[in-house]
Amino acid sequence: MENVSFSLDRALWAFLLAMLGSTTGQPLGGESICTARPLARYSITFTGKWSQTAFPKQYPLFRPPAQWSSLLGAAHSSDYSMWRKNEYVSNGLRDFAERGEAWALMKEIEAAGEKLQSVHAVFSAPAVPSGTGQTSAELEVHPRHSLVSFVVRIVPSPDWFVGIDSLDLCEGGRWKEQVVLDLYPHDAGTDSGFTFSSPNFATIPQDTVTEITSSSPSHPANSFYYPRLKSLPPIAKVTFVRLRQSPRAFAPPSLDLASRGNEILDSLSAPETPLDCEVSLWSSWGLCGGPCGKLGAKSRTRYVRVQPANNGTPCPELEEEAECAPDNCV
Repeated sequence: MENVSFSLDRALWAFLLAMLGSTTGQPLGGESICTARPLARYSITFTGKWSQTAFPKQYPLFRPPAQWSSLLGAAHSSDYSMWRKNEYVSNGLRDFAERGEAWALMKEIEAAGEKLQSVHAVFSAPAVPSGTGQTSAELEVHPRHSLVSFVVRIVPSPDWFVGIDSLDLCEGGRWKEQVVLDLYPHDAGTDSGFTFSSPNFATIPQDTVTEITSSSPSHPANSFYYPRLKSLPPIAKVTFVRLRQSPRAFAPPSLDLASRGNEILDSLSAPETPLDCEVSLWSSWGLCGGPCGKLGAKSRTRYVRVQPANNGTPCPELEEEAECAPDNCV
C-alpha cells in the first residue's frame, strides 16, 4: 500500500523551522506591507470531501483506498511561490505530487528562507486515511509574511493534488478572522496518467499546473470526467480561524504525522454526482442460423464498462438480434 506519511527527521524539522522562523527580512517585490499587529496565529483545518457519492467514477476502494497525504505548507511573502496555476512545478513539488516525498520540497523552502528571506514558518498536518475526514494544525503569520500556501496529495493518483497558492490572511491593517475555501483537484503536469491507479507515465516535456474539471482532460477514461456536470463538486475544504491566545514559540511538528489530529467523517453530507452507464462497442454479428427457405436470426453483444450510480443513465440492452438469410440452412 502506498505510504502517505512523511518520515521526516525531527532534527531536520527543528533546524529548518528555527532558520525560517528567524527570517524577518523585507519583501523583495516592493509590494505593500501589511500593517496589522506584528504576529497572528491561526488554526488550519483541512476537510476531505472525496466520497464515493460525490465522485463515484473509479472511486478507489483498495490498494490503496481513497485517502489524503500529510499537509505541507508555509507562511511567506510574495517573493516565494510553492506552486502556481499555469506555471511549472519545482522538482520538490513534483516529488510530493507524484510520490508524497517531502524532502526535496522542504529543502526548497529552506533555500527560499535563507536566500530570499521570503519564508517565515513551515507548518504540517497529519495525513487523512480516508477520502472524507479532517486534519488540522496551527501556523503563525507575520506582517511581512502574511501569505499562506499549502499542498495535499490525492492518494492514489498520478500527480494530482489540492491546495492554495498565496492566500493573504492580512487585509489592510487587520488580520482576517476566518477564511473558508473550497478546494478542487489540480494536475502537477509531470505525469500523464488519466486514472487514480494509472502506472507512472512521465509527461515529456513537462506541462504546467492545471485545474482538473468535469470536462478537462476531455477523455472518457479520466477519473474526474463527468460530462453531465458543469463543474465538479469541491473535493476538499480548508478553514482558517484566527486564534486569540498570546503568540508562543512555534514547535516543530511531531514525527507521528499519520496518527494525530485527524478523524474520519463518515457522515459528511455530499452531493450525489450522477454516473451514467458506459458500455463497450458491439461485438461482430454471429453466424446467421435458421431453416432453409426462411429468414434466420443473428445476434451481437456488448458489455458494461461502468455501472451507473446516483440516478445516472441506466444501461441499454446488451444483446441485439436481427433477421438474416441463413449461412448454412438446415
